[in-house]
Amino acid sequence: MNLEQARFNMIEQQIRPWEVLDTQVLSLLAMVKRENFVPKIHRELAFADLEIPLPPHSHPSQCMLSPKVEARLLQDLAVQKHEKVLEIGAGSGYMAALLAHRAAQVISLEIEPSLATMARDNLQQAGIHNAQVLIADGAKPLGDAQLGGPFDVIVVSGSLAELPESLKALLAVGGRLAAIVGQEPVMSATLLTRVSEQAWRTEQRWETVAPRLQHFPQPSAFRF
Repeated sequence: MNLEQARFNMIEQQIRPWEVLDTQVLSLLAMVKRENFVPKIHRELAFADLEIPLPPHSHPSQCMLSPKVEARLLQDLAVQKHEKVLEIGAGSGYMAALLAHRAAQVISLEIEPSLATMARDNLQQAGIHNAQVLIADGAKPLGDAQLGGPFDVIVVSGSLAELPESLKALLAVGGRLAAIVGQEPVMSATLLTRVSEQAWRTEQRWETVAPRLQHFPQPSAFRF
């Protein structure tokens, strides 16, 4: 496989047509070597328009999101160099690597210890030193003091049924939270901005589907 040609094709044929036009994001996707964050068994799928499963495969959320979804979330968040970022779901560390190039600091939470180890190793080998991977369940309430928050940016690398108050509380005023929210067959990429201590603004940006993260609340299946 010609890796650079495959990377070029990913950007030009998948990502640009999905309205990712921010030149900084596109340059970052060309620079960060996605193939180095993909398990060797799936290396030939590194630039494919699909989710890539990650070991130990015990839950559907253990995957890399498709490149166009990662890119568009990054574009929506417009991370700045002075900002502190929290990611829920480190996976292989690829999204944390992209975020780290744009932020001052990234803390990424991963519930699966073996994936946390993979992400740390991948980030180290990529020479990224401002991203830290912690073994933690992002669905459980986590205090600012425990994580070093509040955060300017929070990104959820997976889908949720609804935005939890525990994550909203970790946002600094002016901070943004991006997550894929809703139920199959169609979910919405949602951008939440904390406009004051007691007020948030919510925008539904685009439609997609992503695997559900573990342990976050699910709405009742019954409706009256």
